[in-house]
Amino acid sequence: MSTGPVAVPPFAVVPGAQVQEVLLGREKELVALVEATYRLHGSGDSVNPPSYFLRFPDRPTARIIALPASIGGPIRVDGLKWISSFPENVAAGIPRASAVLILNEHDTGYPFACLESSVISATRTAASAAAAADWLTRSRSLPVRVGFVGLGLIARYVHTFLAGTGWTFDEINVHDLSPGSVAGFTGYLDGGGGRVTVHDSAEAVVRASDLVVFATVAGSPYVHDASAFAHSPVVLHVSLRDLAPEILLDAVNVVDDVEHCLKAQTSPHLAEQQSGSRAFITGTLDDVMTGRVGIPPDRTVVFSPFGLGVLDLAVGTFVYDELARRGELRVIDGFFSELRRHG
Repeated sequence: MSTGPVAVPPFAVVPGAQVQEVLLGREKELVALVEATYRLHGSGDSVNPPSYFLRFPDRPTARIIALPASIGGPIRVDGLKWISSFPENVAAGIPRASAVLILNEHDTGYPFACLESSVISATRTAASAAAAADWLTRSRSLPVRVGFVGLGLIARYVHTFLAGTGWTFDEINVHDLSPGSVAGFTGYLDGGGGRVTVHDSAEAVVRASDLVVFATVAGSPYVHDASAFAHSPVVLHVSLRDLAPEILLDAVNVVDDVEHCLKAQTSPHLAEQQSGSRAFITGTLDDVMTGRVGIPPDRTVVFSPFGLGVLDLAVGTFVYDELARRGELRVIDGFFSELRRHG
């Protein structure tokens, strides 16, 4: 949004088809945007309070999460992502997650856009994972064997972003409890990018891979065998609750934000409770990018990103600005109807 005379902004609605069209094929740009946003956040030019979890006694597997945030720098926008996770949707043939993103003007606080955000959320998650894969492997041989545990939309987006930023693999190892998800993901791969092997356990995928992506809906750790990590892989622990605390306590741990990640019974949160300390956290991805933290080549490295609202704001603003530049925003005339203080 450009600065100028203070006025109430027009309000636009951005459907998912427009979001997808803007983001398609721009993986390198979006990874660079996510890295720049991490740097802004690391420098303190953001406000990113804790996420709020709305849970339901009658639907214990479901939740809706509110992620408020504000980002400065050249973006200068505030907002909120409202994202639901209903895992039982999958059995009904519809996606687990749905989301909207509200963008608010920096100067007036007025909302100026509502964007479909499941694609934005998946994009910023995948771009974050691709950035981490790059920075956390720079001290070792480039991984040629990748593994995916959990084969839904997020896994697909992570693979797309790895491929879109130049990664190639000789082997792709996969595991999911759902045969349908296995079939869908291997069909998406369709022979491109390496030999695909389906495994019967997460540990088997870890043993066979140098770079591992966890993208499940697990609510508590189920991977306990530390010997599976003896070859020191880099693990993108996107789903946050797959790994037992003892595995993290024996690894180099990088997070996106320490305070955010050590909450809500994530694996790092459980590791903190078990050890009584946060000393097992090596640093943030921003620490790695700025050289404040080094990554050893001979230890397991686990990246646990809680998912920061500032990333959603950055990607959402990227989409909005591109549509505004093209003159393709769908503005809702008269959205704000009462603008006179005294009538």
